[in-house]
Amino acid sequence: MQTNEVINLDNKAPAKKELFTNIEAEQALIGSILWDNKNFEKVADFLEYKHFVEPNNQIIFKTICMLLNKNMLVSPITLKSYLPSNDLDFDNLKYLNQIKDSAPSTQNPYQYGKIIYDLHIKRNLIAIGQNLINDTAHNEENSEGVELIEKAENELYQLSQTGNTERKYSFFREALKNAVNIINEAFKRDGKIAGLATGLKDLDKKLGGLHNSDLIIIAGRPSMGKTALGTNIAFNAAEQFKEIENEEGEKITSEGGKVVFFSLEMSSEQLATRILAEQSKISGDKMRKAELSKDDFKNIANISSKLENLNLIIDDNPILTIPTLRARARRLKRLHDINLIIIDYLQLMSGSATKKNDGRVQEISEITRGLKAIAKELNIPIIALSQLSRQVEQREDKRPQLADLRESGTIEQDSDVVMFIFRESYYLERMEPIKKPEESEDKYDERHNRWRDLCEKAHNTAEIIIAKQRHGPIGTIKAHFDSNFTKFSDLSIKDYDNFIE
Repeated sequence: MQTNEVINLDNKAPAKKELFTNIEAEQALIGSILWDNKNFEKVADFLEYKHFVEPNNQIIFKTICMLLNKNMLVSPITLKSYLPSNDLDFDNLKYLNQIKDSAPSTQNPYQYGKIIYDLHIKRNLIAIGQNLINDTAHNEENSEGVELIEKAENELYQLSQTGNTERKYSFFREALKNAVNIINEAFKRDGKIAGLATGLKDLDKKLGGLHNSDLIIIAGRPSMGKTALGTNIAFNAAEQFKEIENEEGEKITSEGGKVVFFSLEMSSEQLATRILAEQSKISGDKMRKAELSKDDFKNIANISSKLENLNLIIDDNPILTIPTLRARARRLKRLHDINLIIIDYLQLMSGSATKKNDGRVQEISEITRGLKAIAKELNIPIIALSQLSRQVEQREDKRPQLADLRESGTIEQDSDVVMFIFRESYYLERMEPIKKPEESEDKYDERHNRWRDLCEKAHNTAEIIIAKQRHGPIGTIKAHFDSNFTKFSDLSIKDYDNFIE
């Protein structure tokens, strides 16, 4: 190993000595590519120019990448013409011929690349550690310890995304085996669904449950019941959680799951009150106003004792960015092996400072792509609640469409499932007929009776519209919604028949 002055590759705090360098490996890799351009294919998927230490080697490798990506031949003679001579401090052709002729082997480019990448990781780990020490010791921004941990975790995550020498592909037989295992697990369940159950049978039948690595959007206008459906799914999954031991003695989830609810709008106490209202059948309004009888209070006490061990974690920090969410989610996955994340709601999240300057559409794009990436990394479903634009209110038919999603392009594109909540009763109740000056009493009564009939028919009913499903059918689910307890449930056969008449 050679020891040089540190080159600050990733804008980290500079160290006095560069402890991890191997200039010979850099030259050997470049030399092997100059001998045979096909050797580039063996490192192209993980190695970048910034992983090199020697500045001239950085420039040469960057130029090689550019030419080969354009399907151009790379040799010392052709490469010389494209190298920026002003940036190099030596004779181009002489140096290129030298490293080509001195290349120890043209058979080991992957090993050379792996050495270069590994040393890059170690250099930056030292830089991250030094930054953490400096930030903790000086702490000019008065950051809390948890914030410093999250910052370090995010820097580690960003470092892990700069390339990876482990191959990500798999043969079809391996993917097929995993798919059959998922189907086998689904077949063993009574509900015959492959994913995590939502607790609404009609919805589970349409979706097949909530599938790992999926990003699911639940959208609606204010007061449609987005948070209610989110808390209902969270409770149903957490309540049904069961673990079993497999043949290897490992604990695996057999039913339900451990749920994390990120609430940017409501406090943890408000969410807990909602769930108490759902389960005790005592309205949250009565709880807030303390309009409770002794029986009500006894009922609440009994329900709360049953819910104490519910596998539901609530994070009500009102400021949530993708890097922060990723850090917390990875920690919760490691500590508690969580199975589902729910976020209330998407538009309250914020992106990085860079994306904020690019506009809200770009910021939402970063958020949705980040959520999908986290779902894939942790291999769990993520549900994100989302607001709809006001253009819904301008139409006669208020049922939402994909185009009604705020910043709809990126949300629709990155999601696997998009569901809308629509309650016709919400709009009908605000459209009570007013008697016209020239209208007769009989005519007005006829209109008012017709309105009242429509209200009664739509009372306590909701539609869950599946507008996009990447791996299954779209359609509409009829559900029962009790606004007093903010609870969704399956419609009875009688209610369903009345609803579709």
